[in-house]
Amino acid sequence: MASKVVYTHRDPLLKKRDDFEDILEERRNSSDLRYALRCYTPVLYKGLTPCNAGMLKGMVLQSSHLHYVINQVSKEMGRATDDIQEEASAILEEMAHSLQLSTIRFFAFTLSKVFKTLFRSICVNEEGIQRLQQAIHEHPVVLLPSHRSYMDFLLMSYLLYTYDLALPVIAAGMGELELELAEPHLSFLKAWIRICKFTKHLFVSADFMGMKFVGEMLRMSGAFFIRRSFGGDKLYWAVFSEYVKTMLKNGFAPVEFFLEGTRSRTSKSLTPKLGLLNIVMDPFLKGEVFDINLVPVSISYERILEESLYARELLGVPKPKESTSGLFKARKVLSEDYGSIHVYFGQPVSVRSLAEGKVNRCQFNLVPRHIPKRPGEEVNSFVNDSAYRLVRAQEENMVLKPWVLLVSLLLQNHHQNQIPADGKRPGIALDELTAQAVWLRDLSREYGAFLHWPDHTPPSEVVSSSLSLHRGLVKICEGRVQLAVEQAASVGGTQSTVTPEEELLSQAVVILSCISYRNQALHVFLRPALLASAIHTASSNNKQEVFNCFSFLRNMFSNEFILCPGATVEDFEEACYLLMKTGALQVTQQEVLVTESGQRTVTFLSSMLDPFLQGYQVVCRFLCEEAASSLTEKQFIPAVRKFIIKLLLAGRLRYSEVLSSDLQKNALAALLRLGAVQKVKGAEQGTLKINTVMVNSLEDTLGGKLPTQKTVTARL
Repeated sequence: MASKVVYTHRDPLLKKRDDFEDILEERRNSSDLRYALRCYTPVLYKGLTPCNAGMLKGMVLQSSHLHYVINQVSKEMGRATDDIQEEASAILEEMAHSLQLSTIRFFAFTLSKVFKTLFRSICVNEEGIQRLQQAIHEHPVVLLPSHRSYMDFLLMSYLLYTYDLALPVIAAGMGELELELAEPHLSFLKAWIRICKFTKHLFVSADFMGMKFVGEMLRMSGAFFIRRSFGGDKLYWAVFSEYVKTMLKNGFAPVEFFLEGTRSRTSKSLTPKLGLLNIVMDPFLKGEVFDINLVPVSISYERILEESLYARELLGVPKPKESTSGLFKARKVLSEDYGSIHVYFGQPVSVRSLAEGKVNRCQFNLVPRHIPKRPGEEVNSFVNDSAYRLVRAQEENMVLKPWVLLVSLLLQNHHQNQIPADGKRPGIALDELTAQAVWLRDLSREYGAFLHWPDHTPPSEVVSSSLSLHRGLVKICEGRVQLAVEQAASVGGTQSTVTPEEELLSQAVVILSCISYRNQALHVFLRPALLASAIHTASSNNKQEVFNCFSFLRNMFSNEFILCPGATVEDFEEACYLLMKTGALQVTQQEVLVTESGQRTVTFLSSMLDPFLQGYQVVCRFLCEEAASSLTEKQFIPAVRKFIIKLLLAGRLRYSEVLSSDLQKNALAALLRLGAVQKVKGAEQGTLKINTVMVNSLEDTLGGKLPTQKTVTARL
């Protein structure tokens, strides 16, 4: 049964979550071939009209909506309708999936081998699977997985096949297929096909396993490909939207797409993209289906396959091209341990329940259904609000591993001790790290984190196991733990051949890799951290002034984090509640006071936001001091990166995290939204006009993070 509530916030500890089952346990004890060839009889949508992929394309081409657009485009362009019809058919052919069970069986067999080699376990909440099965039977279903790895959609299809559920059709960007072929796990598949002795009849040389072959394999596994950008192309949009809506209305298969639009290279949730969500909600809004179930799915990786690749990407280092040496590297990676994966299928969310009292559907009766109509403000607001709440639901069901807490502590220790005091050894003692991790474990649980910490195992063993799994990012020397930035700097040449800039970027790869794990916990601490920073920024403990600072920071970072529009007061109250609950704050009608016992918590929380504050400050400084008068969006990232490298080498910045292109883009997006930077109309594409007075003012306000007076404490 679909849930009417996407998320609740009064006390996170009251939220009940399902137990997990390891699906690889059975795979390790039975035949993969028998598993792949087993009888597959999924429960289907009760209103399903039987059809195959070919019939589906025919239904799209014959639809009233597409015919209307074809006639409209024909008149506008002065071309024959037959020509436009032929073009529409070609677009559909380029786009459509050709889902075949035989291909799914091939992937089921191959991925079983790969998954058992790479991962210790793949844990799934069985209650979520049961809810999904019922949802698929009752109404059309849209699957909305989080997107942290290119393996996500293969994993989703693998799980649905394993549990005998209807296989999804998946929206995939055409550009993404071309860009991602160099990524490790597709190389894993190539390497696996080549090295498995028992699959010699499937042997394909990696040199000839080109884009076309991989694309067709993915297409036959249920992927349908859409162009990354099609601007104002009415015909393409009509074909695309009609294809998706026809699959949905017909109940052909669950439709799957990534609400964030692309993979997050930082492990933070991205601002949701609304195009596809608008399309899948349209059949309900127009009364073509009774209801649609939206199912948020949270996929959590203990160790990310692409961790160093993502870090290099964020630093502007080009992706490696496919080569024979790349194949051997892929084979080497097959011997690595990537820990566990947790997949949590959330409560199905009813679109009918979401829309109740928010959208007046009578407006759609005034225009024939086949005539395209731009969504009004009411619908846009509803879809936008729904998207944010669905991404929040994904975040809340993300499973955090102990390493996420450890790396948060190690990063703060690293930044605080980059220039060690006389006689002070670098890093943090292992027993001290363990004690701090236990403290942070308890705090995160109080804040409602979905933490996978084995309680029956001694904390010292949990910590040692996590450090061992991520040994490429940390080093332990004489009982002290620190980030492995020094050994990263020595890779690629002797000390004499490495330039200071190369050394800095090598170290930044390790830092950004670690940050991608810390970011997994940001949604847990974000609101209390915003409040902690606001308390330090405010010139007094007056509650209204603290709220104003909180509101400013929340608005400034709304491109950086998932912060639901219009929920500032709700977020402030939640932050106050959590900090009061853990004894860190005393809040009265007039004042917000940090308790003596709460100093540690408030310091930790505000330190989590420090890199973002410094990153936004340095972008503001660059735009005022260094930016050329004709700076374009395309030139912005390389130019600001060069500026930041200069400051880091001069020792004027603390956080190498500010080198992340993701942070820089988000800072620019915030400045554009606030009107401090504008795009010049009629000038060279993407030329930026900078309001230096406003940008300077924002930099000064962000700089208020450094307190001018000691925070007043309240004794409880």
